[in-house]
Amino acid sequence: MTDHERVDVAIVGAGAAGIGVGVALSALDLEIRILERDEIGASFRYWPAEMRCITPSFPSNSFGLTDLNAITPDTSPALSLDREHPSGDEYADYLEVVAEFYELPVETGVEVTAVESRGGPAGAESDEETASECERADAVTAVDGERADAVTAVDGGAIDDPETNGGFVLETHDGPIHSEYVVWAGGQFGTPRTDHVPGSSLCVHTSEVESWADYAAARSADDFLIVGGFESGIDAAVALVEAGRRVRVLDSGEPWAARGPDPSDVLSPYTLERLESVADSDRLQVEGGAVVEEVRRRSDGCFEVDARPADGYELDDGDGTYTVGTRPLLATGFEPTLGPVANLFPRAEGTIRLTDRDESPSTPGLFLAGPAVEHDDVEFCFIYKFRARFPVIAETIGERLGVDTEPLQVYREANMFLDDLSCCEPDLCDC
Repeated sequence: MTDHERVDVAIVGAGAAGIGVGVALSALDLEIRILERDEIGASFRYWPAEMRCITPSFPSNSFGLTDLNAITPDTSPALSLDREHPSGDEYADYLEVVAEFYELPVETGVEVTAVESRGGPAGAESDEETASECERADAVTAVDGERADAVTAVDGGAIDDPETNGGFVLETHDGPIHSEYVVWAGGQFGTPRTDHVPGSSLCVHTSEVESWADYAAARSADDFLIVGGFESGIDAAVALVEAGRRVRVLDSGEPWAARGPDPSDVLSPYTLERLESVADSDRLQVEGGAVVEEVRRRSDGCFEVDARPADGYELDDGDGTYTVGTRPLLATGFEPTLGPVANLFPRAEGTIRLTDRDESPSTPGLFLAGPAVEHDDVEFCFIYKFRARFPVIAETIGERLGVDTEPLQVYREANMFLDDLSCCEPDLCDC
């Protein structure tokens, strides 16, 4: 390949993670490019119309408490949107404003079809040295404080032949791009879990619905069944009940009854409050301990959902078969959207393994940003969690490329620089 476009860092995805890490990197003397196959904040624009951010926004930045939904230390969705719980479209508007304000080089309509490592960027260890290390230290190679490699940041010098000089080549429909580093920020909304049980193809995943009010109005049947009782399941159930429909929610546990200090493990207060608002309605039934095993369609067009009781539970329907007149709804969550880099991030028991700098331990120079980040069994799936890792990635790349990372101190001052993972203890709550 010839005539590559050459940048220091390529960021794939222009959602909350891609725009957020892009802002952090833009504070350094680096040339970056953000590649988005759709539009800025596209996943948020695909939310059902009734869905809202479950974390509250509040303009508390001036008191040193950054808005929970902000992706930078000095912006606030609450202030710019006048909303405490923004809709998907509203939050996408916020992301567009941030990208414009910081003059981020976002290229929309560009899909990355392949990512090829050319042996890793300068300053990182080789694949052989890192292949089995899932918790290694930051691999900065320097001599007297300077990079031991001749490759320098684009703004500070030329990158030699990308065919032989390491880094990555990203194939796109607009041609190849050579980048020293890659930050994958593909999110999760684009890859819903739709293979839950045999017969899942007969169901509709909640992410496919544009509006619950419209969805209910377009169906003559009055009854709906939702598989999954976590955030998206309860969100759908409440919206359908408010639309005047009857809803049954099946879940293998009882997430609506579990409480704990980590909102990644339990229903958020916002969702519980909404659930409580319809709890007395005779149109809603939530049933825990129901392990769904199969979905079938009957000759009369109705659907049957077979379930068995989880250990210690009994089913409300004795034979474990639930009949519903509409396609069952799957609220079964999402998988990380890794696309062409899926094989470049090792996994263990379903978890993407990362170094303590959110770098792939098997592919140096490839970083992950967003809700799929996990450390020490703590999920960084909320914006206020994974945003604290943006400056960690930016600092790592900046130091390896030999640029001044002092501008990232604003993240520390705003308590948005989480580089000490020992503090990730979800049980640190007194009441």
